[in-house]
Amino acid sequence: MADGPPRYQFRDVACEDFPLLAKWLAEPHIAKWWGEVDEELASIEESMTSVETRPMIVEWEGKPIAYLQYYDPHLEEGHPYQDQPKGTLGIDISIGSPELVGKGHGSAIIRQLTTELFAGGAIRIVIDPDPENVAAIRAYEKAGFRYIDTRTSIYGPAHFMALDAPEETDLK
Repeated sequence: MADGPPRYQFRDVACEDFPLLAKWLAEPHIAKWWGEVDEELASIEESMTSVETRPMIVEWEGKPIAYLQYYDPHLEEGHPYQDQPKGTLGIDISIGSPELVGKGHGSAIIRQLTTELFAGGAIRIVIDPDPENVAAIRAYEKAGFRYIDTRTSIYGPAHFMALDAPEETDLK
């Protein structure tokens, strides 16, 4: 990433964000991959006070454009990614507005986020799109993620991908 100020701002989800999150979750490009709006909002609300997940809003040019969260699979009982090394974090992201999809924001946001997470001590970042979500997989590959294997998560099949911290290249 180029030197200079970060392109995106990440902030914690606030209760005031729920109407916007509900709108985004109902958008066809998100609804296809996420669950029912009310269930997802309840899950986001629960994660606002959890120790394992941090839900966030991504802002660009002062406007909210995406939802993202990162989580520690080792803090969640029975999480299927506990086979990953300690220091691994998982991420999820959805670009909210359909007109911003396919413009490079997803991979750029992920590059900025992973740089920040690695600076904070993470050694590996994992992400698990649905194997049929070709656009997301392509964005994650552009951000440097590589395919590890296909798994089954609580949400169904997952195209499991990882990105290791720059100084940790020998992890499997």
